[in-house]
Amino acid sequence: MKNDHIINPPLTPEDEAAEITLRPATLDEFIGQTKLKENLKVFIEAACKRKEPLDHLLLFGPPGLGKTTLAHIISKEMGTNIRSTSGPVLERPGDLAGVLTNLEEGDVLFIDEIHRISHTVEEYLYPAMEDFCIDILIDKGPNARSVKINVPRFTLIGATTRSGLLTAPLRSRFGIVERLNYYEGEDIEKIIRRSSQILKIEIDRRGEIETARRSRGTPRIANRLLRRVRDYAQVRADGHITSEVADRALKMQEVDEEGLDPMDKRILQFILKECDGGPVGIGSLAVGVGEDAETIEEIYEPYLIQRGFLKRTSSGRVLTPRCYEHFKVKPPARGAELFQ
Repeated sequence: MKNDHIINPPLTPEDEAAEITLRPATLDEFIGQTKLKENLKVFIEAACKRKEPLDHLLLFGPPGLGKTTLAHIISKEMGTNIRSTSGPVLERPGDLAGVLTNLEEGDVLFIDEIHRISHTVEEYLYPAMEDFCIDILIDKGPNARSVKINVPRFTLIGATTRSGLLTAPLRSRFGIVERLNYYEGEDIEKIIRRSSQILKIEIDRRGEIETARRSRGTPRIANRLLRRVRDYAQVRADGHITSEVADRALKMQEVDEEGLDPMDKRILQFILKECDGGPVGIGSLAVGVGEDAETIEEIYEPYLIQRGFLKRTSSGRVLTPRCYEHFKVKPPARGAELFQ
């Protein structure tokens, strides 16, 4: 279990219900990812005209950007049902067979964290994706025999935060491969505006901007912070979210002006204070901050690198001039070549 409770904390029943309520239902309602939406509209319309299932689709990118939401939207746009599961759940070929045989013609099978699917199950997935059939082994030993079972033509949508961990044979079987990127500030502001209208939250323009710029370019985080700012406004203010109210609320959550949370700052300050700015290997960094290496690479590093606070080099992780400026620390004279 990943220890990503700060960025993606366990949802309360209220928050979980809010997440479902805030999900857009169509591509037109989906904010941001403009090029991706344009591509999907063309692919979906073409598949509908041919009366065929959409090609298998792989969505990859950092967590919280809308991969699951898009899978549900695609199913709705295609007029089909969706069956959702995840890579770690499919432990045995029989698990996959049970899911596939319960699909109907044209249905969408959504597999989250598809990079964590077992190699044995993956081998069974290949003929299902290509020929829409699976081979089931019956009995054992000399009496063992293989039985081919046809499955309905379906669309597999795989989602992953680490596309590099997918095997080449699996990746090559996806007809459509699309990446979701962090959202621009204006798009996050639109998402917060839409969410506040749905949740009937009073927030002014400056409050939207203040909340959006600390949301790490991630809709899931934006909606979570909006709900926490709402709580603060109801208890410590008049219920109306202004820039000042949002600032106080987010400071209480220990989210700074750049959207850095306590673990982000812990990572950067460990490299700054204990490693003289780096380079430092991922193993040493994980031990130093008390966090799983995979979680650092998957959850925290992408944002820190994209925002220019951290850089990967052949020798390890190093801080950038922007990081020193953020913490108001003078960069070391040595190692300037690391910033090149």
